Amino acid sequence: MNDVNVLMVGVGGHGVILASDGMSEIGMNNGYDVKKTDSLGMAQRGGSVVSHVRWGKHVFSPMIKKGEVDYLLGFEQLEAARWASYLKPNGVAIVADVVVIPISAIDGKIPYPDWKEVKGILAQYTDQIYLIPATRIAEEVENPRAVNMAMLGFLSAFLELEPQAWTETMRHRLPAKFMESSIEAFTKGASEAKSMIPAKGN
Repeated sequence: MNDVNVLMVGVGGHGVILASDGMSEIGMNNGYDVKKTDSLGMAQRGGSVVSHVRWGKHVFSPMIKKGEVDYLLGFEQLEAARWASYLKPNGVAIVADVVVIPISAIDGKIPYPDWKEVKGILAQYTDQIYLIPATRIAEEVENPRAVNMAMLGFLSAFLELEPQAWTETMRHRLPAKFMESSIEAFTKGASEAKSMIPAKGN
């Protein structure tokens, strides 16, 4: 049983809390000690949302210290850049192709960085950086709320649990209306991971 520190960051309305709640329940259902904490900054108005999720044999604190994040899930590109320093050396950055322009950038006061700039910030901490076509996946499954499930699917490829361990829990959590499309988005996210993550030994 390996310890896992996951930091999920994004903005209100992108399902960060639902994803972190789901991941916490999945961990508990599979024998991990789990701790979780959330921080919401005016989340309903598009403010920052941050969730710390920790799995392990014995977890004593819900907070992940700077430099100790194994997996950074950025549900929005700028938020991923803001929290890059929390990655441990050679941690994994998984970033959705989602851009939410803040008001300060809309009025031209502060330029919004493009992906090249965001990737450059992340690259100061790790060379394991993945830009996920989460919006495309959500469109393919006809569920705009499924970006978070695509992200969890990609993350699952790095962890030791089998896919059904994730989907079984999600079937009990998700509303019936969105269940099948969400599971499909999860599966597509996991498939993207298989195509993007270098095979061991390469």
